[in-house]
Amino acid sequence: MSGFPPGYRFFPTEEELLGFYLQNKLENQKEDDMARVMPVVDVYSFDPWQLPDFARVPSTHEGEQWFYFCPQQDREAQGGRPSRTTPSGYWKATGSPSVVYSSTNRPLGMKKSMVFYHGKAPTGTKSKWKLNEYRAYKEDGLQLRSEFSLCRLYANSSGLRQFDRRPRINATSVENQNGSNKKPTIDPRASSSKKKRSNDSSSSDGGDCQHLLDYIETTEDSKVQDEEDWNFWIISDHQINF
Repeated sequence: MSGFPPGYRFFPTEEELLGFYLQNKLENQKEDDMARVMPVVDVYSFDPWQLPDFARVPSTHEGEQWFYFCPQQDREAQGGRPSRTTPSGYWKATGSPSVVYSSTNRPLGMKKSMVFYHGKAPTGTKSKWKLNEYRAYKEDGLQLRSEFSLCRLYANSSGLRQFDRRPRINATSVENQNGSNKKPTIDPRASSSKKKRSNDSSSSDGGDCQHLLDYIETTEDSKVQDEEDWNFWIISDHQINF
């Protein structure tokens, strides 16, 4: 994908995969755009760890995803079942195929999910590699076209996939950005002894404020759950008017 700026990633939705990319490939339209982002590869002739080398954005990092147009196999064209056996193992379907709908609730095609197993069926060893195979409906919306399918390959990761990672905004990150300008932290689930002592404190504004400052010093390492807990603790438990 030369020509794109650093950090560019190709993460289309399922509606875009079926409604734009696969549909245009089947109709032989926008061929230059199709070839720019997805190669034509018989994904079932290779082991999954070999496939990233054929992708338009080669990568071996966990969490990436790769896309391919997979041509119809000869045995499938003759009415047989497609072979999903690779040199080192096989792809096994998981669950039932599901319908992919457009944003207007129009059925676009079917998705089949598979997991790769090392060894020979049915005693293979499950791997981290997964595959989604998409097939588009014909115009009647009843039969599937088989000239090409679209495959999305990815690997399981113990953490979030890279394309799912987003910056998390929370109290800790805000405090780190502000440096020394930290907000005092209060645990709303303080022990009953603390609450009892607060009820016995002076009812004057000065006494309440002094008690609040003393309490803050003893709870610097506790965590704030959210802004509502802070307000609830002040208003409900101490009834302080600033």
